[in-house]
Amino acid sequence: MHAPLTAAQQRKAKEELAELLAEKQRRRDKRLQCQRGYRDKDGNWVGGLYAFVKYFWHILEPENPMVPGWAMEAICEHLEAVTFGEINRLLINVPPGFSKSLLTDVFFPAWQWAIGKAHLRYVTFSYSSSLTERDNRRFGDLVTSREYQELYGDKVKIVKKGDTLVSNTRKGWKLASSVGGVGTGERGDIVILDDPHNVKEAESEIVRNETIRWFRESMSNRLNDLERGAIIIIMQRVHEDDVSGAILELGLDYVHLMIPMEFEPDRSMPTKIGWVDPRHDPDDLDGCTGLLAWEERFPPHVVAQTRKEVGPYAYAGQYQQAPAPRGGGIFQRSWWQLWDAHDGKFPVFEYLIASLDSAFTEKEQNDPSGLTVWGVFMNAENQRRIMLVHAWRKHLQFSGPRMPMAPGETKAQWAHRTQEKWGLIEWCKYTCERFRVDKLLIEAKASGISAAQEMGNRYGRLDFSVQLCPVSGDKVARALAVQATFSQMLIYAPARDWAEMTIDEAAVFPKGRYKDLTDSMTQAVKYLRDNGLAKTDEEVTAEEVESVTHRPKKQAIYPC
Repeated sequence: MHAPLTAAQQRKAKEELAELLAEKQRRRDKRLQCQRGYRDKDGNWVGGLYAFVKYFWHILEPENPMVPGWAMEAICEHLEAVTFGEINRLLINVPPGFSKSLLTDVFFPAWQWAIGKAHLRYVTFSYSSSLTERDNRRFGDLVTSREYQELYGDKVKIVKKGDTLVSNTRKGWKLASSVGGVGTGERGDIVILDDPHNVKEAESEIVRNETIRWFRESMSNRLNDLERGAIIIIMQRVHEDDVSGAILELGLDYVHLMIPMEFEPDRSMPTKIGWVDPRHDPDDLDGCTGLLAWEERFPPHVVAQTRKEVGPYAYAGQYQQAPAPRGGGIFQRSWWQLWDAHDGKFPVFEYLIASLDSAFTEKEQNDPSGLTVWGVFMNAENQRRIMLVHAWRKHLQFSGPRMPMAPGETKAQWAHRTQEKWGLIEWCKYTCERFRVDKLLIEAKASGISAAQEMGNRYGRLDFSVQLCPVSGDKVARALAVQATFSQMLIYAPARDWAEMTIDEAAVFPKGRYKDLTDSMTQAVKYLRDNGLAKTDEEVTAEEVESVTHRPKKQAIYPC
């Protein structure tokens, strides 16, 4: 028989019991709070997925406190509507940095499992399996964390935790795959497509069209129940003809949540569940224009700098969710700076390159060859700039007949006498020698490789080097990759007919008749940028500061 408890022991036992009951009530309240959210009298979103995100944020980002924002609330509210059957097709377009991957591919399925839906199965896709596998690791870290298991361990017991697959004892699982990957053979209750297009590399038209075909023909059939299953797509706009563009053009029955960084009243539309952009003021439409979506995290000066760095085309698509038509605007005329030297001379160049886009034909109906020459110089403020030095577009045969110099004939006289019969090889050599270029760039395609080999075979040692440049992406993708260099006013050109010809072609690219000079131009600027000769003023300043402070470069919290 146990001895009776002393008064002190009784008090301690009561205190422990009270603590246990309080903890039990706390967990019960937390579970209830993590059910469907609602808006309070002040219009704030309370409970539900958003509260879940705030509660568990530190598990995944312990060193980076969560910055609340109504854009996150809006995404959570629409994901909740998917959970409770109000939406089964959801398209979300938000700018980079809006935590879209964490919200949609990590917190959302973990929350669904927590509120009694641990049986749900997810198939997740992105343009790269490395991204969905990254988010599966985060998801696994969250659902196996001590805090999560304390609250939901009785509902969610994890049996497998891996980069590709996370599964539980209720037969629920989450599979990571990629566009066209192994996941196309699996079916789930919810299909999540996060970033179908590779924004950073401005993927080619061929790849983009293949992604759209895969989305329409394969991904949309990956549901266990076509009627009650859900498809969620979250992405930034990269092109008029991206996956979002296909959904909108075809009129597919998707609820569209679109949040541009800067508010545009004429594009603001309420969604099916009654959500309205909080920047919308029906009594002051003009006054709302330009209001930012997440000023706490992206204040005006950061947005302005981002707009300048990425260029207007990328900003319009990725940040404003309104990609401009491909028919124009990639290279605007106003971005070219006029070189107006009073003495009619160029500045002193520290480096000169020529860039060739080759085509072997004399027929006018076929593509011509184009060559541009570019010089790197320092302006009066000691800032590095780039100058278009010369350009030509010609329909040429591969090479002309051998025509040696006559006795007593000067090089200039020989050139004047023989130019009419020159081919591509002769014109390239003549131009490079005339402008004393350091290097000739030639695209590494069949005709370009032949041109490089012929110049070496025919002339032996040259006064300039020849470099074959690998082809990456289509013409438009290559143009977009160097657009920001032009938009930041780093490129100069003199008032010459050949310069106007180049600017005219670039202004209407890719819808104009010719593309050879633009191809030559983008190849040259990409080469200069890749080799550190076309840095923006901001990049140069940042490097100077870093070299003085010796501080390590900051790493991104997470890619979104």
